[in-house]
Amino acid sequence: MTGSHRVVLLACGSFNPPTNMHLRMFEIARDFLHRTTNYNVVAGLISPVHDKYGKEGLVNASDRIQMLRLALNSSSWVHVSEWETQQDEWTPTREAVQYHQELVDSVVNGNVDPTVKRQRLDSSTSWLTHLAGSTDPVSVKLLCGADLLESFARPGLWKDEDIEALVGKYGIVVITREGSNPYKFIYESDVLTRHQKNIHIVTEWITNEVSSTKVRRALRRGESVKYLVQDSVIDYIYKNALYNTHNK
Repeated sequence: MTGSHRVVLLACGSFNPPTNMHLRMFEIARDFLHRTTNYNVVAGLISPVHDKYGKEGLVNASDRIQMLRLALNSSSWVHVSEWETQQDEWTPTREAVQYHQELVDSVVNGNVDPTVKRQRLDSSTSWLTHLAGSTDPVSVKLLCGADLLESFARPGLWKDEDIEALVGKYGIVVITREGSNPYKFIYESDVLTRHQKNIHIVTEWITNEVSSTKVRRALRRGESVKYLVQDSVIDYIYKNALYNTHNK
C-alpha cells in the first residue's frame, strides 16, 4: 500500500482466558481499516493486564501470557506484549498505549524524544524489527469493544486527560455489535465528538457473544468450551487446573 499510514493495533484487557472473539477482533478491524481507510495494519498486540488489577478470579499473568501465546500460534501478525505484566503496579490504558507508541518511535520512526531512553529489544519485541525497513511512519491505535467506549461516560472511571489522549492523540478502533449504538455515546460526549475522526467504528455483522466471563462459568460447571476457545488453550487450562477445573 503506497502512501499508506502504517498502524499497530493494541488491545488491553484481562484475557482471562483469551477467547476466539478476542482473536477475531483483530481480523475484523484489519479488514475494515484496509477496506475503508489508507491505513496499513502491520501488527497487532495483545497486552494482558497486571496481576494487581485486582479483578476477582484473575489467574496469574504468566498463565494468561502462556494461554495467549498458544492462542496466537497460528497468527502471523498478532503478538503478545508482556510489558504491562512486568510493571510493579497496574498500568492505566493510556500509559500502555503511550509506552508502545514510544517503543515504535524509538525503534522504527526515528523521532525519539531525548527524554525517552532508547528501548532495548528482546524476544517479546522482535516483531518490531520487520517494521524498520520502510520510511512510512507507524502509529499505535487502541483496539477495543463498544463497552470500553461506553465506559468513558461512567463518572470517576477515566481521567479526562486520559480519554483526551487515547482518542485525540492516538485514536481508537471500536468493534461493536449489531443493535448497539456507539454513535449515540459519541454524540453525548463533547470529547468524543471533538475527536470523532479518530474513532473508527467497526460493526461485527457475524455476531459472536463469547466472553471470558461466560467461558469461566462454563468451565466451573464442567461444561464444554470447545469452539469458543482455542483447543491448545483448553488443554492448558485443564493441565494447570485453572478456573476450578481441578474439581472436574
